[in-house]
Amino acid sequence: MPSVDDVLEQIGEFGWFQKRTFLLLCFISIILAPIYVGIVFLGFTPDHHCRSPGVAELSRRCGWSPEEELNYTVPGLGEADGAFLRQCMRYEVDWNQSSLSCVDPLASLAPNRSHLPLSPCEHGWVYDTPGSSIVTEFNLVCADAWKVDLFQSCVNLGFFLGSLGIGYIADRFGRKLCLLLTTLISAVSGVLMAVVPDYTSMLLFRLLQGLVSKGSWMSGYTLITEFVGSGYRRTVGILYQVAFTVGLMALSGVAYAIPHWRWLQLTVSLPTFLCLLYYWCVPESPRWLLSQKRNVEAVKVMDSIAQKNGKPPPADLKLLSLEEDVTEKLSPSVADLFRTPNIRKHTFILMFLWFTLAMLYQGIILRMGATAGNLYMDFFYSSLVEFPAAVIILVCVDRVGRIYPMAVSNLAAAAACIILIFIPQDLHWLNIVLSSIGRMGATIVLQMICLVNAELYPTFVRNLGVMVCSALSDIGGIIAPFMVFRLMEIWQPLPLIVFGVLALLAAGMTLLLPETKGVALPETIEDAENLQRKDKPKENKIYLQVQTSELRSP
Repeated sequence: MPSVDDVLEQIGEFGWFQKRTFLLLCFISIILAPIYVGIVFLGFTPDHHCRSPGVAELSRRCGWSPEEELNYTVPGLGEADGAFLRQCMRYEVDWNQSSLSCVDPLASLAPNRSHLPLSPCEHGWVYDTPGSSIVTEFNLVCADAWKVDLFQSCVNLGFFLGSLGIGYIADRFGRKLCLLLTTLISAVSGVLMAVVPDYTSMLLFRLLQGLVSKGSWMSGYTLITEFVGSGYRRTVGILYQVAFTVGLMALSGVAYAIPHWRWLQLTVSLPTFLCLLYYWCVPESPRWLLSQKRNVEAVKVMDSIAQKNGKPPPADLKLLSLEEDVTEKLSPSVADLFRTPNIRKHTFILMFLWFTLAMLYQGIILRMGATAGNLYMDFFYSSLVEFPAAVIILVCVDRVGRIYPMAVSNLAAAAACIILIFIPQDLHWLNIVLSSIGRMGATIVLQMICLVNAELYPTFVRNLGVMVCSALSDIGGIIAPFMVFRLMEIWQPLPLIVFGVLALLAAGMTLLLPETKGVALPETIEDAENLQRKDKPKENKIYLQVQTSELRSP
């Protein structure tokens, strides 16, 4: 009886149907970008200072320029460590008193401004920006600055919680239904987030969007890899992630055109409703239909693929069956990931790599947003490096292997972070170049680690191994905003030191993993314990078996 791969070899492994479906599903990857890193634009923090009653009237009466108003009325200006005073404190002065002069009005109150009493902002803040963000609308600065970190952490918490259940829904009720349901919830929650009046409600819808958006991305990835032949699964998997990079670049342009956060959030959320058209454009996975004993429907899908590819269906198509592996009948358990010495070592290393690289990838993006000269162009330029990252992976994975490219990429990211510590902020172009190198290194590792993760585990526990280890990437994403923004308040280069050390450790630990290029996929625990044995490669098979893999932490 022919399998799906056998039939695809005859009707087209990557014909017109697969190409059209691939382009349609790439839209899922594109719209994930504003959910994953939209905080850079939705939550940007402009220059700000306390609003003091009477200052605006005094400034108009005296005819001050904006610079003179700041110089006369805001503490901490010109001081190396005066950011907190400038942004979060105000002089305890009644600016409405008529005795204040227009030339250095505070001179009549104290010979030295440092002797004047200060107090926290009580009447809000003045923000130096023509647009708006969640920071300017909800005053998420000073004592409430951590709420910006929480906003980003919520989407990563949603990723983590959602990944535990979305995979089950996709396996139980189908990839297509899961895709439609999650994109609908993501679209609705994204729109509601744009219109809610308070921070708490916005946070809840942000969490809900995180719960489903990564699941929709995973469902799209699973569908496209199950539609193509075995020889194309790796390529479409990597190119599916390239679509995410396209989304990043588009986001910078949309954010530049729409500088107000509510309109920006609405603009990036409404297109998600277009994914509901998949109901008519994208069929259910024939592999999943076969796994559910719905053979007649699977045959109809394969017959439709043959027609759209312009190929005649094989004569034995009605005998289509799913290739079953007896090892799949074993019951996987989390304990299997720690039961034997080598698998246990691999599990701990992979967990650390997922955690570290997700934190590094998000951290570099968030830090760039906090220190950017031109936020939109800097974000755009640094996103461009993800294209050569994909090319490097496609070239190296079968020629050089997996482990050495991953280790070198980690080292490149570590070197970029450490060198950035010593680069002054006025050398802006050099900061962008080094940040981009670090981001490219993190991107390469994040795209390759899923492949390595799956190749190190035996068949019956492979999906579970990828799910458990990659869940650590979401934990890293939860911590990353606090790591960047809170440590920058202590000392601006401090996050770079942490990222550099973590990337160095990741490079060293990567070298402790066995090279899987040219090694047969392990079928049993014994195979996984002896992975150095060379055998006929079975790499193409991996994408059939790993259907819930996560290439980003995302």
